[in-house]
Amino acid sequence: MRRLWKAAAALIAGLLLIVAYRLITTRRELTGANYYIARTGRLLREFDHIVARVRHVVDARYGLLATNHMVDDARREYEDLIPQIPYVGGKQPFTQFLIYTALYIALYRAMRNMGMSLEETGKLLYEASDLYINRFPRFLYSIFGRMNFSPRYIEAVQHRAEESQARKYPGDWVFEFVPGDDASFDYGIDYTECGACKFMAAQDALELAPYLCPVDRLYSEKLGWGLKRTSTLAEGGSRCDFRFKQGGETQVESTVLPEAEAEVVA
Repeated sequence: MRRLWKAAAALIAGLLLIVAYRLITTRRELTGANYYIARTGRLLREFDHIVARVRHVVDARYGLLATNHMVDDARREYEDLIPQIPYVGGKQPFTQFLIYTALYIALYRAMRNMGMSLEETGKLLYEASDLYINRFPRFLYSIFGRMNFSPRYIEAVQHRAEESQARKYPGDWVFEFVPGDDASFDYGIDYTECGACKFMAAQDALELAPYLCPVDRLYSEKLGWGLKRTSTLAEGGSRCDFRFKQGGETQVESTVLPEAEAEVVA
């Protein structure tokens, strides 16, 4: 009996070592490009879901057949981009920002292959973003918007800002926290390095960046951020100067998509 117990204990110990080893190696494997490769199926399903909700923007201008070709082309581009998305530790929201950036690049390339100009593509992507952002009920935006001004959230932003200075991941964002002045804004963020811009530059698509920055205007209006921004790295500024005022007026400057023009597009 004692021998049996010893054998059982040895077997259990061995199994535990195998499980521990697999957990460690799996964790090691799911870094870098492998982090995204392991999620390829889910990312492609997400692509299909997003495109299905907004493709009629292109349908209305170019017809069903041309749009079908563009979507197929964009999906292939996106699948090729997935292993190239910069790894930034898997943390949110920056990982998701990079995933969306890859999606935008894929659509941009496919639209360019259709003969669309940069300006036309940028405006269509802005309009599609507006439609996609509007998919949730209004009360959810109110809840999510308030969360961005909670003490816990602001404390987390401060911590992330400090962490970013170490530049652990080359493709990541680097930013500084700006305390509010209790009058014109509640708190601010100054981005001095933009992961999305780095990714687009690496993909020879940096010219698209100025058209993506105004999408922050849409989020601010929906979530009640009261975002004011006068400068972006994408348009040659030294930083992206985000200033948040809960419930305030959104004022996001853009040279390629001014607010008056954005309202017409949206």
